[in-house]
Amino acid sequence: MPKFKAYNYNQDAMVVVNFKEQLQPGTFEHAIHFLIDNKLDLSLFDKHYKNDDDGRPAYDPAILLKIVLFAYSRGITSSREIQWCCETNIIFKALSCDTVPHFTTIAAFVSSYPSEIEQLFEQILLVCHKQGLLSNDLFAIDGCKMSSNAAKEWSGTFKELEEKKQKIRSRIRHCVREHRKLDKNSPSNAPQAARQAQTIKTLEQAFDRIDQFLKTQAPRMGQGKRPKEVKSNITDNESAKMTTSKGTIQGYNGVATVDKKHQIIVDAQAFGHGQEHHTLRPVLESLEKRYQRLKIRQNLLNQ
Repeated sequence: MPKFKAYNYNQDAMVVVNFKEQLQPGTFEHAIHFLIDNKLDLSLFDKHYKNDDDGRPAYDPAILLKIVLFAYSRGITSSREIQWCCETNIIFKALSCDTVPHFTTIAAFVSSYPSEIEQLFEQILLVCHKQGLLSNDLFAIDGCKMSSNAAKEWSGTFKELEEKKQKIRSRIRHCVREHRKLDKNSPSNAPQAARQAQTIKTLEQAFDRIDQFLKTQAPRMGQGKRPKEVKSNITDNESAKMTTSKGTIQGYNGVATVDKKHQIIVDAQAFGHGQEHHTLRPVLESLEKRYQRLKIRQNLLNQ
């Protein structure tokens, strides 16, 4: 029998790594690294940091942007998974210079600066325009349904939510009666009585939540020629119930506008209604305003 050198894929090794050499020209990670370091103005984030004289040093927005954008390009959107990649993946280690931002830091960065992220998006569009990557004369518009963190069971018209509130009130009264019966009986019923008390507390919180929503919000109207009330959602009233190929979701309709030359996204928005024909006008208006603001092209829709 021939002899071969033994090997073990589970073994660890100490390897000298130059992070810059891992970002090879021609790769997407190199493009991100070069673009953020040389083409984008990240000073717009400076106003959010107040640690000039005291406080611990913060993660550089450039580092956070690099790992987040690279993660998104790989279909990774979980902040916890991005943190794990920074611990284990050599490309993430190279982009982050072997730092490991906590997942809460990553999540806060992504969610806390919507206007700054949009400004960075527009800076990238200007780079693409100067490189001749945009045709600026023909665009494709398409959408996809995206789930939100809002629960479908908290949806309904105001009439349906009022009915749900009354059902909860009736159940609270029933639970209170049962709880009083348990209190009168032997101490052996104490665990059951405690569970009943917790149930009552949960129901009361749900009742108060619906009641507060109905008192402070107005019915949500649809986008049709004859607007009629559509379902509101107590958790996220900007989202909507939508029918997809995989069933009904509570979420948003994400609509992207793409330039024809190299399929570069030039505009993206989220709408809280499923029918896309209502999104065409606001998408086109947003695109024209962006092109005017960036001085790429005036009167885009009239040419």
